[in-house]
Amino acid sequence: MRIGRDQTFISLIERGQRRVDVIEFISLAKALGDDPATLFEHVIRKLSNGDEV
Repeated sequence: MRIGRDQTFISLIERGQRRVDVIEFISLAKALGDDPATLFEHVIRKLSNGDEV
């Protein structure tokens, strides 16, 4: 696994049963090949618009 965690960890996040901290967010973004800062900006925009993330 690219982030060094098992499938159970990822599954909990995908089902909304576990939130990620900032360090985990950075690791997940990088594992997905995305820039963490750009992805976080997207999350902030969605939250400020009242959208669910």
